[in-house]
Amino acid sequence: MSNPLLSLNYEPAIETLGGDYYDEVLAAEFPQHILRFRNDKLLPKIGLNSQDVKDEDFIEAFGKFHCVRPFLALRYHGYQFGEYNPYLGDGRGFLYGQVRGVDGELYDFGTKGSGRTPYSRSADGRLTLKGGVREVLAAEMLHRHGVRTSRCLSLVETGEGLWRGDEPSPTRSSVMVRFSRSHIRFGTFERLHFFKRPDLTKKLLDHVIDCYYSNFKEDSDRYLLFYSELVERVAKLVAQWMAAGFCHGVLNTDNMSITGESFDYGPYAFIPTYNPKFTAAYFDYSGLYRYSHQPLVCKSNLHLLQEALAAVIDPKNMRSALERFDDFYLHEYRQLMMKRLGLEELPEPDAEKLLQLTIKMLTDSQVGYHDFFSELRQKFSPQWRDDISQIFADFEQQELIAPWREYYYHLLQSYSHNELKDMAEKLQQYNPQQSLIRPVIESVWEAITVEDNWQPFYDLLQRIYD
Repeated sequence: MSNPLLSLNYEPAIETLGGDYYDEVLAAEFPQHILRFRNDKLLPKIGLNSQDVKDEDFIEAFGKFHCVRPFLALRYHGYQFGEYNPYLGDGRGFLYGQVRGVDGELYDFGTKGSGRTPYSRSADGRLTLKGGVREVLAAEMLHRHGVRTSRCLSLVETGEGLWRGDEPSPTRSSVMVRFSRSHIRFGTFERLHFFKRPDLTKKLLDHVIDCYYSNFKEDSDRYLLFYSELVERVAKLVAQWMAAGFCHGVLNTDNMSITGESFDYGPYAFIPTYNPKFTAAYFDYSGLYRYSHQPLVCKSNLHLLQEALAAVIDPKNMRSALERFDDFYLHEYRQLMMKRLGLEELPEPDAEKLLQLTIKMLTDSQVGYHDFFSELRQKFSPQWRDDISQIFADFEQQELIAPWREYYYHLLQSYSHNELKDMAEKLQQYNPQQSLIRPVIESVWEAITVEDNWQPFYDLLQRIYD
C-alpha cells in the first residue's frame, strides 16, 4: 500500500504566488528517525483513518522527508520586542505542503527543525527534542481549552547532539511537523512593505482572502472587511489565552498568523497563579510580553500591520476597525471566564461583577489558577444553591473567598435543579483536570532525559484529553 500521507492531494496554493514569497529548499538528512508522537486525532480532518497510517509512513513523510512538492522556506520580516528586524524568514523550517481538509478548508504542514535555509544565519536549523515536546504539549492543552491554535502532527527524534545556551548540552534533536491554517504571518506583509512592493502586497492579500476569508472575496470592500475580521479574530484569540492562563513567550509580529491562530509560542508558560506581571520568556527582561500585556501587544501588532497594508486599505478605515478591538476582547474574555465558572448565560452586569470578584479572589489568595477551576469542576454540586457553607468549604483562606462565594451563591438562586445539573456538565467541558504549569512539563522531560521513558509524556497527553 502506498503511504497515505504522501498520497494526499497536495495543493500548490502558496507555490502559485511565485518566487517573490519563498525560496525552494532541501530537508536535512538525519542519522536517526524515531517517531515519538503522531497526532491521530488530526488525521480524520484530512480524510485519513489512523489505522491505515503506519508509524513508518510518518517517518517516511515527516522524518526522511520524501518530497510531494517543492519545500518552501517562506520569507518574512517582523517587529521583535518593538524593533524592526529585516533578517528573518523560515530559518529552521519550511512549508512541506498544503492539503484540503474534509471541511473544505486549506491546511498547512509546516516543519520545524528540518535543517538550514537561506534565513538560518549562524544557526543550525535544528529543533531540540525538548522544544518539540513542549510544543506538542502546549498545542494539545490549548486545543483542550478551546483556543484557536495550530497543533503538532508529528514529532520525530533525529539522533543529533545540539548545543544550546538555555539547555544542558549536548541536547537531543528532533523535527516536528505543525498542522495549521496558514504560516503566513503579519511579518510576511511587513517584508513586502519594507521592499516597497505594493503590487506583491495586493497579490498576497488577494490570496489570503481567497483562501482564508473567502466569504468576503466577491465583496467590493473585501480588503477592509478582511482587516476588520482579523481584528476580531485576534481579539478573541488573546481572550482565549487569557482565560486559559496562557502566556505566549514571544509575541513578535513574525509570530502572529494572518488567520488569527496561535502558533510558534516560544518559551511559553501557563501561569501558576493569577499574576499580571508573570512573564514566560527568561530573556524578556522588561516584561514586555508579560501575561497582562498580551491584549495590548496584540492590538499594537495589528496597528503595526496597518503600515504594511496601507498600500491596499485606507488607513483611516483600518484605524476605525481597530477601535473595536477592546470591545471584542472584553466581551470574549468575560464570556469565556463565565463558561469556566459554569454561568455562561448571565446578564452582562452580573457577569462583570462575578468576573471582577473572581480575579480579586485569585489575586489576593494566590491559589493555583488551574487548581481553582479544576476543583470547581470536581466539587460543584447542585446543593450549593441551598447551602452556601458547602461552596468551597475547605478553601484555606475563607476570608478571601467569602465575597466571591456570597455572590456566586446569589447567582445560583436563579437556576433550576435541572439547570444546575447542566452546569456541572459544562464545568467538565470548560475546565481540564490537568494543568500544564512548568513543573509538570519538567517532570515529563526528566523521565525522558534520565530513563528515556516516554510513558509519562503519553500519560500526560491522555490526561489533557480527559
